[in-house]
Amino acid sequence: MGRHTQSAVRASGATPPDGAALVDFLELEEVDTGLFRGSCHEGAPLRAFGGQVAAQALTAAGHTVPDGRTVHSLHGYFLRPGDTGRPIVYAVERLRDGGSYLSRRVTAVQNGETIFTLSASFKRAEQGHDRQFPMPETATPEEVPDLGGLWAGASPEHSEKWAFHRALDIRYAPVPEEQTLPGQTEQRLWIRASERLADDPLLHACALAYASDLWLAPTAALAVEGPALLRGASSSLFLTSLDHAIWYHRPFRADEWMLFAQRSPSAGDGRGLAHADVWSRGGRLVASVVQETVMRRQR
Repeated sequence: MGRHTQSAVRASGATPPDGAALVDFLELEEVDTGLFRGSCHEGAPLRAFGGQVAAQALTAAGHTVPDGRTVHSLHGYFLRPGDTGRPIVYAVERLRDGGSYLSRRVTAVQNGETIFTLSASFKRAEQGHDRQFPMPETATPEEVPDLGGLWAGASPEHSEKWAFHRALDIRYAPVPEEQTLPGQTEQRLWIRASERLADDPLLHACALAYASDLWLAPTAALAVEGPALLRGASSSLFLTSLDHAIWYHRPFRADEWMLFAQRSPSAGDGRGLAHADVWSRGGRLVASVVQETVMRRQR
């Protein structure tokens, strides 16, 4: 039996939610067994937000997984830009249902073409050796500026344009220059859902997936653009995600502050690579994210 999250997968023909909370952005309509339909807001001009597509694909996969299994990894490829004016259909394949691990593959289709593919693995919780490296020393969310405020100061209409400002609280935490390795770019952000979420681990995993795609590409572009991107300035680069991977390490809540410590160790050949270590406020390493992005001069 599939699970139901607060971002309920609704039956075909049911009325969609009215609002712009994070749970609404994850909302899907179940049109048949293993077949779901959703829609996405803009992430770039004329392009659906990739983090929302990935989060909806994970929502669809998780709906086919029994209770007691949580996602521990996902790997996605962005193949074509999504159209915000048309629905996206998510088809879920059950690749493996083992005693401990389950695997699902999701194909997101729009206008008859595949725009995104996701492979996700789920598992039962178990006891074992546990270790992690320490969380970097960073100013608290209360000590650093709200990103929406930075954007509003640069362009009042800019902060209203992007839907994620209504779904997420985001605070920018500067990284001391002496802490950044030569040739590496780095930035840190505190992020949490704007509204309280239900206690379903899948919902929190989907919320983290949504948030994880926001600032990795700008991290890879910092050496070219500098911090102007964080202030809402227009980019001289064309940036778009190529692939995206997340490993979930420990339980967490996405409606509590998470530190996204992001760094980019390499850029070249029209591509940039970025990593994010995601920490709970209490210092637990809850997830690791890796993304490769296209980085080209705007034509």
